Amino acid sequence: DLGGLATALSGIGDAPFLWLGWPGTHVAVEDRPRVARALRESHRSIPVFLTRTQIEKYYNRFSNGVLWPLFHYLPESSDFDLASWNQYQEVNRRFAEQIVPLLRPDTIVWIHDYQLMLLPKLLRQQVPEAKIGFFLHIPFPSTEVYRLLPVRSEILEGMLGADVIGFHTHDYARHFRNSCMRI
Repeated sequence: DLGGLATALSGIGDAPFLWLGWPGTHVAVEDRPRVARALRESHRSIPVFLTRTQIEKYYNRFSNGVLWPLFHYLPESSDFDLASWNQYQEVNRRFAEQIVPLLRPDTIVWIHDYQLMLLPKLLRQQVPEAKIGFFLHIPFPSTEVYRLLPVRSEILEGMLGADVIGFHTHDYARHFRNSCMRI
């Protein structure tokens, strides 16, 4: 079944989409070529395989243990640690490494959500002329809450690599703008 994003984009017509993302689970090294081939053929998808450590630290610990609670105004549940931040950076770099060779002059890259907030800048550094959009599917908190994030500047700089940044509400866009101006 297609998710909400894929369903919405299917209405665009015959635009040649290529999906790139983490398959959502650990895939053994020996199974990766077969899984990659099947995903490419059946879903026009290219998987970014993660190690168990990356899944734990990048996805569970940093994305869902730091960013998600803080952005939902639950700072007491946000538990920053340097090792998880390092894995977040590493996984964002891995995504960039897989995307850059695929870029053509007419390619538009749409990046979705808080797990890849560094990716726009990483792509921009390697391909300055790239057309990059970013959409945040969770709230962007007020500056007072956002300032609690130890890597707040790095996250903002990552997002600012995009040509277009989308938010669900005007308030979230305003919070982002205010954070950029104040931080």
